[in-house]
Amino acid sequence: MYNYEAEKHKIFTERGSEEFTRVRDQALKLLDEAGAFKMLSATKGITGSSWTMMAYVDRLVETGEIREITGDNVAGQDRVFVSAKIR
Repeated sequence: MYNYEAEKHKIFTERGSEEFTRVRDQALKLLDEAGAFKMLSATKGITGSSWTMMAYVDRLVETGEIREITGDNVAGQDRVFVSAKIR
């Protein structure tokens, strides 16, 4: 089962840092284009553990760049996010 705290350390590796930057840039692009995005769209093109990819997006939530708007019982790849910044 996915656990952000267990995956978080992977973000701070060399590979994790590079992939996190790619996910962040894709998320910001999607926000500019559509105002919202699904997790799967932000992690498109990244290979590896789906839990690590989810951690990249959850890190963006943790740092206050985005916020999740999905409710309960949604598959990880279908979680929806918007900007946390007031426009």
